[in-house]
Amino acid sequence: MALTPKLLLRQSQSLVMTPQLMQAIKLLQLSSLDLAAYVDNELEQNPLLERQDEQAEERVAETANGAAAADGDDGWSDGETPGSRSEIEARLDTDYGNVFPDDAPREAQKPAEAPAEPGDWSSLGSGGAPSGDGADLEAYVAGRATLADHLQDQLTLAVTDPVERLIGLHLIDLIDEAGYLRDEVEAIAERLGASIETVERLLGVLQTFEPTGVGARSLKECLAIQLRERDRLDPAMAALIGNLELVARRDFAALKRICGVDDEDIAEMLAEIRRLDPKPGHAFGAELAPAVTPDVIVRAGADGAWLVELVADSLPRVLVNQSYYAKVVKTAKSDTEKTFLTECLQTANWLTRSLEQRARTILKVAAEIVRQQDGFLAHGVAHLRPLNLRIVADAIGMHESTVSRVTANKYMATPRGVFELKYFFTASIASADGGDAHSAEAVRHRIRTMIDAESPDDVLSDDTIVKRLHEGGVDIARRTVAKYRESLRIPSSVQRRREKQAARDAALS
Repeated sequence: MALTPKLLLRQSQSLVMTPQLMQAIKLLQLSSLDLAAYVDNELEQNPLLERQDEQAEERVAETANGAAAADGDDGWSDGETPGSRSEIEARLDTDYGNVFPDDAPREAQKPAEAPAEPGDWSSLGSGGAPSGDGADLEAYVAGRATLADHLQDQLTLAVTDPVERLIGLHLIDLIDEAGYLRDEVEAIAERLGASIETVERLLGVLQTFEPTGVGARSLKECLAIQLRERDRLDPAMAALIGNLELVARRDFAALKRICGVDDEDIAEMLAEIRRLDPKPGHAFGAELAPAVTPDVIVRAGADGAWLVELVADSLPRVLVNQSYYAKVVKTAKSDTEKTFLTECLQTANWLTRSLEQRARTILKVAAEIVRQQDGFLAHGVAHLRPLNLRIVADAIGMHESTVSRVTANKYMATPRGVFELKYFFTASIASADGGDAHSAEAVRHRIRTMIDAESPDDVLSDDTIVKRLHEGGVDIARRTVAKYRESLRIPSSVQRRREKQAARDAALS
């Protein structure tokens, strides 16, 4: 059989990721803050885009200007004139100059004062801030001091020798945000060409600065510095600080033996430790957590149903200025200018459609989540149902990847608080009696509730928790209970028994 070349025509379908499609997918998974930044960037680059509120303001201004022009240049209709100042004051029974001081007769106005010299403080109003029109209040708002700035100010007063001050500045640069010095003193001394004793002495100076505990090389040293400042670093407390691993394990019997104290003393010492700050540097220049802006609001309706609404502030509203495009396209002189305007128009139209589609998709997904989790909204986390992306995707006729992107970085404000949309998707745990499955989050809530209600003499082991959950219809393994307990940062039953009994003994004494 001979092989011969042939020309064949075939039809096939394939999904092509166009730049517009890739951008639409990107818009879908952006948070409200990231979306606002993206839209602001597009508004700067595209002359055909404008905010909806800006266009509304321009239309109101044009309408007002047009009405004023139709009524006359002076703004008074029906040929009526405002009259003299005395007539207005008599008719309104007020002082025209007090109401409109800027409209006082020109001859009555004071001559403009010459700008003050740099050293002239007479132009300052009350409080020391400039009182003129050019005053920039933001320039006088104190910035948030960083830890390095705070330590450098203290170093300037504590150390006068230039060489030692340079070493101190280098040590300050090595202190992290928590207030700890992570580098070894020997390595620092070798790098600076200084003696180890000098670096140790300057580090000791830094450790006397505020906040107390800064410059420590370990947690034990940080706590010891704070206790020394309070004059509480006695031998017993030093022994306790030296055995923090026993504190973590809540081995109070061993701690009492090592420190040579009784139950009452060990309880007081542990309370003193808890009042210390393990990360003193976080009080200065720490990054403030951004406020969570919900994208969807859920509230109860009058008929008992849940109303799902999009938050208007989280939806940037842009419009395409078609009139401006029609005006400038006529003045385009080259093909390059026409191509640029055409691309701007296409991009603007695509962005407005994508934002509308994004809003509809978020609302559709949120409404289905509310329908699935109405028990949680009405009765709390114990009634949270198991839910996955496929269930929501099949219900609204979308792909799972689309639902995943919609629920990323989006938040829902409910009567029970603000939750990320992904919070409502939990794993399923089978029922012990063949009934409906249980949500993993609801099971974790039941575990925490049982542990919170236990007494010092009846601390629940993991096996006991498994038994009680089985009695409640939850088919769960012991290792799963241990995993959930650890994820909730709840110690083991042995550690809880020690802690609860020590707290009870301290209360009784």
